[in-house]
Amino acid sequence: MNEIKEITPQEVENKLDNNEDIKVIDVREDDEVAQGMIPGARHIKLSDIPQSVDQLPKDESYVMVCRSGRRSMNASEFMKEKGFSNVSNMEGGMLKWDGELVF
Repeated sequence: MNEIKEITPQEVENKLDNNEDIKVIDVREDDEVAQGMIPGARHIKLSDIPQSVDQLPKDESYVMVCRSGRRSMNASEFMKEKGFSNVSNMEGGMLKWDGELVF
């Protein structure tokens, strides 16, 4: 199994602040997302990932996010298996996110 790279919430925030080309995908449920999302993140529930990955370009850099980092790790592993080469998991999930939120 390919090792999934983990990225800290601070590193994600720095990349977003520096306008680096990363795509943040939030795999939490609707009620969790209603409590706030990382600005610019795209919401695709974990259960919707299998049918949604075909619509995502494989050459982009993705950071997967959930509440604690476990579901997003599952999503990251699934995407790696589907041929996405640049997928990271945000360590600790939204529980560790100190940055701005959008509602």
